[in-house]
Amino acid sequence: MCSEGIYDRYVNFYTDFAFKKLFGTEINKDLLISFLNALLQGREEIKNISYLNTEHLGTQEYDRRAVFDVYCTNERGEYFLVEMQKGEQQFFKDRSIYYSSFAMREQAPRGNWDYGLKAIYTIGILNFCFSTSTPSYYHEVKLMETDTKEVFYDKLTLIYLEMPKFTKTESELETLFDKWLYAIRNLASLMERPRALQEKVFQHLFDAAEIARFDRKERYEYEESLKNMRDWYSVMLTAEQKGLEKGLKKGLKKGLEKGLEQGRAEGQEESARHIALKLKQMGMPMADIVKATGLSESQIEDLS
Repeated sequence: MCSEGIYDRYVNFYTDFAFKKLFGTEINKDLLISFLNALLQGREEIKNISYLNTEHLGTQEYDRRAVFDVYCTNERGEYFLVEMQKGEQQFFKDRSIYYSSFAMREQAPRGNWDYGLKAIYTIGILNFCFSTSTPSYYHEVKLMETDTKEVFYDKLTLIYLEMPKFTKTESELETLFDKWLYAIRNLASLMERPRALQEKVFQHLFDAAEIARFDRKERYEYEESLKNMRDWYSVMLTAEQKGLEKGLKKGLKKGLEKGLEQGRAEGQEESARHIALKLKQMGMPMADIVKATGLSESQIEDLS
């Protein structure tokens, strides 16, 4: 049966299938419009969007291909690149700039041109934390003049949302933006639409995200996407465990027996805590984290 292994009521937003279904399809584009308007917090109002081709080839044969998650323009011709990233990449900031460059380059018309560009917004919904210097989950980046701290160029905006840092409970939700982040982070663990999310757009969100409403093809595609995400977590855990084992073997050759035993125990516990924290930040169910790490629920709850 194609729904085998799926026990949740709503999709996990961090799967590729769910992200593109909810934010990247014409039938659900009111969801993306609402999210973007909430994100921009009244600076402008988007009334409509048009989806663009998400796959782009460079201008030269040797250029790398860029594939965007969601790529669209609004009624004023401004560009929005919306990316969802499950795990940290070494050069994810470079990736954001690289993708933004395609939205710049394709604005050039044939013939004469005065280099006037439409605004570009690159938005990363991150299921990991890249900044430890601030508790803020919202980061907005623009080109800045370093002496005066004034914005040098206001048509390129990069916004990063560190979702693990968004910890507001339902009773603490105040703005529409709060509600969107709460829905994104908690969608897979909910069994009904929260009382705080009574706006019409959230009724649409929960209807579109309900697995029982999927046809056979959609259920199969979602299960495959969910499997890929779980496999990704497994690969990450395996890599960390192998790294720990490699470190322990190296230590066995250099250290004393007693010290090694103590170091092994401490290293395993520290590794388990590190892995548990990452899985907790990614929204994995508590029972699965306990199985994966061997830590108790109380130990995991104390991690931050």
